[in-house]
Amino acid sequence: MTDIQTGARLLTEARLKHQRIAELPEAIRPKTPEEAYACQDAVVARLLEHYGGRVIGYKIACTNKIAQELLRVDRPFHGKLLSSFCFDSPSRVKADSFFMRVIEAEFAFLMARDLAPCPQPFSRDEVSAAVEGVLPGIEIVDSRFHEWTSAGIESLLADNDCHGAWVRGALAPNWRAIDLAEQEVRLSANGKVVQTGSGAAVLGHPLNALHWLANTLREQGETLKAGQYVTTGVTTDIYMAHQGDQILADFGQTGTVELTFE
Repeated sequence: MTDIQTGARLLTEARLKHQRIAELPEAIRPKTPEEAYACQDAVVARLLEHYGGRVIGYKIACTNKIAQELLRVDRPFHGKLLSSFCFDSPSRVKADSFFMRVIEAEFAFLMARDLAPCPQPFSRDEVSAAVEGVLPGIEIVDSRFHEWTSAGIESLLADNDCHGAWVRGALAPNWRAIDLAEQEVRLSANGKVVQTGSGAAVLGHPLNALHWLANTLREQGETLKAGQYVTTGVTTDIYMAHQGDQILADFGQTGTVELTFE
């Protein structure tokens, strides 16, 4: 049996001490998704104990083919959003708080009501009906591993999906009138467009990612709840930000998000 707690301690200490690790030692490295999610839960518990706050929702990773190829995985996986690492746009964050500053422009959803546990998988329409609105966001991806692109899916899962922080824009409650798949997303750094994409990059439509998460959580004995946020995955290629960068993600009809790395 993998030593989940020791792995969680090493990953948490890497964040708190700001000292990266090469890998989790073989004896404490999760070998299955179940062990990886258990380690992730233990990491999140330790972070909440240290920073305070609460879990405010989920992040979905690798819904974009570019991200899957970068991390050498073939399917999405999910992590937790924590209130202590969530900021409202426009935001200023300290560049040296992160090992790296991988910028991902992502559509996010806010849930209006709980998805009640049920014996059958949720339909896409059932998931959509539980949504209050969509909002633009930027995830700052940050890994505790030196070679994060080759760490493997179980280690990435344990590291809370390489989550660093999330910057959220304003809620757009009229999202059903917008074709999110066709909505262009433009990512700019210091006034220059550096990446473009659309909601179609996220499993064909951001709502498809939310549907995937709802049924994955259902299989794991969990459920989405009212007031939770879900960020659905990168809509463009990634951008590696630097200290001093002023970042703007423009999601057209669904708004903009801004952050500056001090």
